[in-house]
Amino acid sequence: MPSFLRGRSLRLAVGLVALAYPFLVYFGLRLASPGALALALLGVLGLRLVIDRQDSARGSFAPAFWIAAAGALLLVMLSPLAGLQSYPILVSLGFAGLFAHSLWQPPTVIERIARLHKSDLPASAVRYVRKVTVVWLAFFLVNAAISAATAISGSLELWTLYNGFISYVIMGVLFASEWILRGFVLNVHRDAA
Repeated sequence: MPSFLRGRSLRLAVGLVALAYPFLVYFGLRLASPGALALALLGVLGLRLVIDRQDSARGSFAPAFWIAAAGALLLVMLSPLAGLQSYPILVSLGFAGLFAHSLWQPPTVIERIARLHKSDLPASAVRYVRKVTVVWLAFFLVNAAISAATAISGSLELWTLYNGFISYVIMGVLFASEWILRGFVLNVHRDAA
């Protein structure tokens, strides 16, 4: 098998594990102790960090995962179950930090993404994507708070449902509606320029 296919296959497998993380925790706790499961999942997440570090296209998002993995590892040492449940919270906080940092050190995350499709953004469009970055920052902060509330609730089912399904649906709706609106708004701004 060519090395680029192995790399892609490995990235896909690790990405699927990260995506399915809440369900892996939920079902994994039926088979293993929280400590053993935490070490296994942290190993897979560590592999994702290594892959992301080698992937220049995703390199700007790696700090969010490094922060999440380091925080989860610390919490695993204190309480394996809390460490397992902290990962979605820490990922959201990591992304919130990334988006906040881009507001203070432009270009913003959304501007970088928008420029992949339209490199000539007028100043009015840059102001728009800055506002969108603020919306994503707010989303990640609220998502972290809700994730924390589900962990504190003591209901593994509620934690799994929110972090493994509901938060993805909300994120998908926000992304799709923002992407559609951004295309419209950027075309209006380009035509007005």
